[in-house]
This record gives sequence, C-alpha cells and structure tokens, in this order.
Amino acid sequence: MVRDELLRLRVSAEAEAATLAVDLEALFAASRNSNADDEHDPEGATIGFERAQLTALLAAARERIAEIDDALRRLDSGTYGVCEKCGQPIADERLAARPFARRCITCA
Repeated sequence: MVRDELLRLRVSAEAEAATLAVDLEALFAASRNSNADDEHDPEGATIGFERAQLTALLAAARERIAEIDDALRRLDSGTYGVCEKCGQPIADERLAARPFARRCITCA
C-alpha cells in the first residue's frame, strides 16, 4: 500500500517535471526567436520572471522525485517510517500527509 502510493506520487511528479521541461524549452525557444524588449513592457510578467518561475518549479518537481526514490529505498531496507534523527517512529498522520518524510514532526 505504501509502495503503491509512493509510486503513484512518483508518476505524478515525473509527469509534472516533463510538462515543466517542455514549457521551459518552449519559453527558451520563443525568447531566442524574439527580440522583444520584455524587460520594459508594462504588461504582465517578463520572460525572465517566467523562466525563473518555471526553473524553480522544475527543480522542485525533480527534488520530489528524488525524495520519493529515497523513500522507496528506505522501504526496501526496512527503515521507512523511522526518523533519521531520533530513531523513533514517524507518526502515521505525518506519513499520510507526507509519505516521503524522513523525520518525525518533532525533529522536522
């Protein structure tokens, strides 16, 4: 059950990362093909802001994938659900909210 949830979260994070990577590449391509001065355009966000935002979201999605992979390794090794700092069990409620949690709520 835990493995299924972690794998579901991983698939979702992978899909999000793939979509963001495509969006970011499209933004790069659009800015290469345009010589618009978006930095001084009073309308909306700049291309630089959009690029920074997409880059941050993509990094967060990739970090989530790494956290999930680590949780799967802990599951395989039998240390899943044990706080890495104090060695106590991580509360079921915390794992339900954050299945890849590495620390109990006290140590977090």
